[in-house]
Amino acid sequence: MDERAEEDGFIEEDDAEFLEEDEVLLENAVLCPTCNEMTGHLILNEKPKGSGADYLLQCEDCSKVHKVHIRPPPVVKIPFVLTEGPSSMTRVIEIDSDEVLEREDVFQEEDKLWSINQIEHKDGRLLKYCLASDIARASALRCDMVRVKLTMTRGEDSTADVLVVPAETTYTAGHLIELDDQTWRIRAIHTGRGRTLRGTVEAPDIKRMYLHEPPNPEYFAPRTPRERRQAWKEGKLGFNPNPILPKEIVKKGVTPSNKRKQKKPRR
Repeated sequence: MDERAEEDGFIEEDDAEFLEEDEVLLENAVLCPTCNEMTGHLILNEKPKGSGADYLLQCEDCSKVHKVHIRPPPVVKIPFVLTEGPSSMTRVIEIDSDEVLEREDVFQEEDKLWSINQIEHKDGRLLKYCLASDIARASALRCDMVRVKLTMTRGEDSTADVLVVPAETTYTAGHLIELDDQTWRIRAIHTGRGRTLRGTVEAPDIKRMYLHEPPNPEYFAPRTPRERRQAWKEGKLGFNPNPILPKEIVKKGVTPSNKRKQKKPRR
């Protein structure tokens, strides 16, 4: 071993190598200045330095002793505008200066998940990705919960409301939904590209959902003996082995068997 290393436990700064913390790999593999490649090392000494440490290492291949300074990257403070529905708030978040932020990156803040939707460079440009040290400000949208806008129609009256649901929630047009102990039917779902009357859409892709009050069963209940007989014939009041199809759903070109024959005109 080098005599200087035996005297004070460290060699001169000229032979020291500065590495970031995440560049030290498993099994103490670092770049050896003599071998000029990543090799395994023995830790001869360690001294804490601020938030990092200084290591005296010996290469297992060439036995060269050298020092490695491990320092965490400096931290930068970036103001984030966090938007959740109609409300927004500003939070200053500390990020490693060498970290690259990209749009649609997801991070956690205040026990919520946020997705970056805008990154502004210090020169005013809006970028898709940028080094943290060059970012002036950024904005993000909450992504673990989404707001689904509703238009609820009852008769001729319509009201607007908002439903906050997990992002993985899906809705299918034509199905029933329970809201505040009331049952509604999803009449249509608007996705921004158009409306669907039968499809299934994930909550983050919904621009607006249209709900109608489902028909009251009493509305279709027969009110007179004649309506009751007709309802039974059509199979609406229980089992009927041979129900009579209503005229509006009889296929065109098919003549019902009970249709009366027209009389021939007199000559």
